[in-house]
Amino acid sequence: MRPKIYLFGDSITESSFCEVGWGASLANHFSRTVDVILRGYSGYNTRWALKVLEKVFPAAQDGDGGINGAPVAITVFFGANDACLPDRYGAFQHVPLHEYKQNLHSIVSFFIKRWPTTHVLLITPPPIDEDARVRYPYTNNPQGLPERTNEAAGEYARACVAVAEECGVPVIDLWTKMQQCPDWREDYLCDGLHLTQGGNRVVFEEVIMKLRDKGLSLESMPVDLPLLADIDPNDPLKSFR
Repeated sequence: MRPKIYLFGDSITESSFCEVGWGASLANHFSRTVDVILRGYSGYNTRWALKVLEKVFPAAQDGDGGINGAPVAITVFFGANDACLPDRYGAFQHVPLHEYKQNLHSIVSFFIKRWPTTHVLLITPPPIDEDARVRYPYTNNPQGLPERTNEAAGEYARACVAVAEECGVPVIDLWTKMQQCPDWREDYLCDGLHLTQGGNRVVFEEVIMKLRDKGLSLESMPVDLPLLADIDPNDPLKSFR
């Protein structure tokens, strides 16, 4: 059975299978070794994610559950919606910071308990370009104010990093990483929140690096069937015996 990597998160995960998305790049990178499976849910926060964990990741699926059906890795990418401000138009998505941390703990614990061999990788929310969020609201914005701020996103990013340290799992601090680029607003964000091609590239490269740190790389994972270069032209069927 070919190994699996799950991508679990909000719209930044849901859209990761677009033409230049970080999820599509992962699927292409591991095309002969791993199945990359998308479980992204636009608009979701950690409170809603907790409610659907059992449904999205049932204990058994057609006999392919439990330890034997465990993915080799799973990315958990929530926080951008939790960090919506409680007094702006995105208030219904807001989750208080202390609850966000508790929810992340619960999500990580769920996966560790269900799949003890699986590598869980947390990803912090990205930075926020507040001016762009005013220009590109996702619904009616009578206040004319951004529903998110970069300061709030930073608080949730630091909480995500803290949870990773407490749980002993790796983390990508995307909020900090992206802001190391002077032109991060233009280079990495298309609407002040979601990712450009450059932003998707950053996530892809960071995920690849963290997986490699855990021993998951093209070099370490066998292909599931013979490569064309390994098939004897004089006796092709020999490779399938």
